[in-house]
Amino acid sequence: MPFSYRSILALAALLLALAPAACGGGDEQSAEDVPEDAVAVVGDKEISRAEYERLLGQAETTFKAREQEFPETGTPEFEQLRQAIVRSLIEQKQFEVGAEELGIEVTDTEVDKRLEELKEQFFEGDEQKYQEELEKQGLTEEQVRSDVRSRVLSEKIFEEVTKDIEVTDQAVKDHYEQNRAQFETPATRTVRHILVDKKARANDIYRQLRNGGNFASLARRFSQDPASKEQGGRFEAQQGATVAEFDKAAFSLETGELGRPVKTQFGWHVIEAVSAIKPKSTRPLSEVEADIRQQLLQQRQNEAMNKWVEELRARLDDETAYAVGFRPAPAQTTTGAATEPGETQTSE
Repeated sequence: MPFSYRSILALAALLLALAPAACGGGDEQSAEDVPEDAVAVVGDKEISRAEYERLLGQAETTFKAREQEFPETGTPEFEQLRQAIVRSLIEQKQFEVGAEELGIEVTDTEVDKRLEELKEQFFEGDEQKYQEELEKQGLTEEQVRSDVRSRVLSEKIFEEVTKDIEVTDQAVKDHYEQNRAQFETPATRTVRHILVDKKARANDIYRQLRNGGNFASLARRFSQDPASKEQGGRFEAQQGATVAEFDKAAFSLETGELGRPVKTQFGWHVIEAVSAIKPKSTRPLSEVEADIRQQLLQQRQNEAMNKWVEELRARLDDETAYAVGFRPAPAQTTTGAATEPGETQTSE
């Protein structure tokens, strides 16, 4: 989903990984519209400085836990973190506005239920461990419940926005026909091989095998291929999955035939074909239909959600204002020019 889910006790870590994204900043509202105790407003919803400081503090806690130096104020690294936090908070408020428009609410009972599920998942239901972790992360119960509420809200929005999306049988069939190569199983056969770095050693091993030498013993003794050495050189070869010289030799031998040494970029190979070739095959539609349907459904749901988010951001652009120093940098265009839709850049 386009909305960044924040796990119950790893919000700061996620903020560090947020990619730059275009967040509004139109001309209808300005810094003067932002209360002194807020960093931004989206419509009539304020983002308090306390909320911003809380996430900044969580980020610092995460850095310390990883034994990493927290960026100093004024550095590019600190600016990147600050903007990531502001973008995340703006997105959260935008979702709240969108949820109201959709008539979606999150009840205290729903928050209670999800919180209990998270406690069970991360702390095996141990309340003491949960409280200890809150203290370690510098979180309050109220803050955790707020994060959980945001998570549940985003899930309910996703469900509402995508509820009418379906995938027809024809769409599944068309995808299958257009991507048949994805459902092919390559030809395979069981082979044994011994890899050495010198041609002379390969020729000597080949002669020993021709004179009745034990392939498995020689492989364990001389082969430099760790993947097959302990199996006596035996492995399942897939046509097209190995280097060309090895592939050609392995699939041109008759069953039971021992081939002359073959050189590849890895060294010299002595190859024996153990089994007959199992021809390549294509999995029938009936075997992959469910997977295709799920793949197409997720793809279409994500497309619908992305469209909803972009339309929401565009509508709220002129209703978003930032306190001085908190406006995120504009997104980079494909030409490298920094612009915001409908905005003339001014100094703050």
